This record gives sequence, C-alpha cells and structure tokens, in this order.
Amino acid sequence: MATKEAHPTKKPNAASSGKSSAKAAAAAVRIADNKKATFNYHIEERFEAGMVLEGWEVKSVREGKVQLTDGYVVIRNGELFIIGCQINPLGTASTHVRPDSIRTKKLLMHKDEIKRLIGKSEQKGFTIVPLNMHWKNGRVKCEIGLAKGKGEHDKRDTIKDREGKREVERAMKSRNR
Repeated sequence: MATKEAHPTKKPNAASSGKSSAKAAAAAVRIADNKKATFNYHIEERFEAGMVLEGWEVKSVREGKVQLTDGYVVIRNGELFIIGCQINPLGTASTHVRPDSIRTKKLLMHKDEIKRLIGKSEQKGFTIVPLNMHWKNGRVKCEIGLAKGKGEHDKRDTIKDREGKREVERAMKSRNR
C-alpha cells in the first residue's frame, strides 16, 4: 500500500497557490503516459480507477519504471483487469518476493461505473485502454478510456496535423528572433 509521502516530481507549491486546479494537480504527479493510445484510438470517455499493487510495484512506480504502451483492460466477472502494463522491478527488490513485471493488475471502480463501461464496451468497435498512471492523495490511479479504433486515414490526418503545428511553431519562433 502506498504511503502518503511526497513524490519527487510533485511540485510543493501546487497545493498552496490559489490557482491550483484538479487538472494541474494531476499533471504534476503523472507517472506514465500511453501516447500510443491517443494515436491509435479516438477516446470517447475517460474514467479514473484505483490499482491493486504489491509493495515492490509501488516502489518501482515511485522510480518511474512503468510502461503502458502495450496495455489493455479486460472485464472478467464484473471486475476490471489491466493486462500488459509493465512495471519493471528494482534491482534492490526483496529476495523473498519473486517480482513478475507483466502480472495482471486489478482496477478498482464503483460497480455502477463498471456496469456502464461493460454496456458501452460491448458495442461494436469499442475497447478500454489505459491512458496514464498518476498519483492522487498518495495512491496510484490509472486513467482509462473508452476508445474506438482509428482507421489508417485517421492516423495520417493526425500526423499531418502534428507536422502542421510544428511548422507553425517554427515559423513563429524564427519570426520572434
């Protein structure tokens, strides 16, 4: 279980400033992002779920040894599980525990939210993907998204938009010099 220590990447003045918001606080304590998910899927809805982790996993998460790119969420017996989320063990992990870096982890959500997710994910073309992991009140949370797969032409449009934004930024930067 995670303790309520301050995370090294957390900004100490975020809570004390008068302009703090939930979005800014979540961004300050982000652990890992799944950038591949936003490239491959249209995210329809976002949900926040708690994670059931072992002690060595929490220590590795504090060090940032998390990879979400190959992860996906499945529903078994009315419960959510994340598969393919890799948490690499630390070299200083305990000798009496055998860490499994790709173990299936349980996600915690309210029952009515899970039922709503089940109903929507059973529609054709929808899947549930992990979007990011972050700290919230000393606990590890996983933001999951109800997503619909993009076609190849949608991905090309995304690349084209990204490159267009880069060119505009370069032009603005050179103009300001």
